[in-house]
Amino acid sequence: MFKDTQTSTATAVRPKDSLGCLSSQLHKDLELDTGEFKFLRKCTRDDKTSAIDMPGSDRGFLIGVSLKVGHRRRIFSGHRWTAHDFDTGSVYIRDFAEDYRAELQGGFDFLLVELSRAFITNTCYERSGTNTPGLSSVAGRKDPILAHLAQVLALTLDSQSEASPLFVEQLGVTIGTHLLDRYGNAPSQSNQKNRRLSGLHEARAKDMLLAKAQENVSIEEIANACNLSRSYFIRAFRETTDRTPHQWLLERRIDRARDLLKHSDSSLSEIAVACGFSDQSHFTRTFSQMVGTPPGSWRRQVRR
Repeated sequence: MFKDTQTSTATAVRPKDSLGCLSSQLHKDLELDTGEFKFLRKCTRDDKTSAIDMPGSDRGFLIGVSLKVGHRRRIFSGHRWTAHDFDTGSVYIRDFAEDYRAELQGGFDFLLVELSRAFITNTCYERSGTNTPGLSSVAGRKDPILAHLAQVLALTLDSQSEASPLFVEQLGVTIGTHLLDRYGNAPSQSNQKNRRLSGLHEARAKDMLLAKAQENVSIEEIANACNLSRSYFIRAFRETTDRTPHQWLLERRIDRARDLLKHSDSSLSEIAVACGFSDQSHFTRTFSQMVGTPPGSWRRQVRR
């Protein structure tokens, strides 16, 4: 049975977050909102049992990916309930349009993605020609792809100051596309012929990416300039260049950094800022990963 969250005198109600969890029980509560996508990390302090009771709304869909083992929840529907155990990498999908009542047993650590109904509708129409979107409700099912993406998102939430908006947008589109492929109620047309950008659209996209290399460039803005949806644009850009927009731009930033390291006396911190990195440490990590050696060492080698 559900526990009463009110005091015996009904003088106060313990505060809950936007997903119906008791805020006082959350050890970690992180959020990154991009509009059509919202990424969250919810981790409890202990193994206390708690309840969620939320009426339906038009918020869209919620996808939860468990980052640890040991959580169990009972989901109620009318006078019946079903129990689901969560292992690392287990997922659940919740349609906010439906009333949701559940009893949460044991501690949990979830990476959550909230997708707007507009995003699901637009992506569904683009892929299948239907504007009646939907995702199957699942709970406790293993999904290795979402488990991998959740680990990436967890690191992104922990280092939001270094998170590229371009990269975050691409993650949201990738997750939404995977969800429709695997759990969508409409037929997929993902087996259609691969689509490529026209020469004009490729040049326009690259020019916009480079022009905004030091700003918070938006895929939506670039896709709109090409009269394409975000998900279509990302797939077409990758098919055309063998890179996602984020990967392509990151390579151009590193190319610019190498040129400055070789031909200027600018400090590493100055080069980091000039190439659009959040700080010197972010620049050093990225350069080392992509080039195979730290920028300071690379500069000394090429100047011998």
